[in-house]
Amino acid sequence: MSESIFVVGTGTDVGKTYVTALLVKAMRRHGTAAYYKAAMSGNVRDERGNLIPGDALFVQRAAGLTQSLVSMCPYVYESAYSPHLAARQENNPVRLERVLDGYAALQQIYDYITVEGSGGIMCPLRYDGQELFLADVIRALCVPCVLVADAGLGAINSVVLTVEYMRACGLKIKGLIFNRFVSGDPVCEDNARMCEKLTGIPVVARIAQGEDTFPTDPTFLYE
Repeated sequence: MSESIFVVGTGTDVGKTYVTALLVKAMRRHGTAAYYKAAMSGNVRDERGNLIPGDALFVQRAAGLTQSLVSMCPYVYESAYSPHLAARQENNPVRLERVLDGYAALQQIYDYITVEGSGGIMCPLRYDGQELFLADVIRALCVPCVLVADAGLGAINSVVLTVEYMRACGLKIKGLIFNRFVSGDPVCEDNARMCEKLTGIPVVARIAQGEDTFPTDPTFLYE
């Protein structure tokens, strides 16, 4: 059976996909590695008119994966909205059963699966009479999490609030990852120190802008 980690962000544009790509790339050194994301919005079409899951394509290229894009994301939307709104606009609601089936298929093939969330932890994937939030998917997958935050100003508030909500949802958080970290910068250094102190969760990686490898061996996160 494969081992997995779920990458949650404190919000949009904190670098979840970039960090996820580094994790997948690192885990390829230890066995077969796969990427998965339940729903992806704001995608573009290729010359044939097919929707291309942009985040999946980035990870595929950055991590050197041969895994097919189709297996990486069951729900791909063109509208650059929150997934629940994109799904409603495009009449293609996210069904948890299909998400779980796609994940289970990867479990039969790969040693390590890195699952990326959409937006922040409160991101709704479906809200049309039926409700499905990111936390519901994580619980259904029974996967521990890492939390990615931008290392700059505002990190303390976003990290602590996200951690408290995730704990209230019964989700396990194995570590904090600070992206765009500037070593020696007083704000970045203090944010990492304070977030670790206030949450009791260890900082497992400080990633500088433009890094092309994960700074530590992340195998322990998947155990």
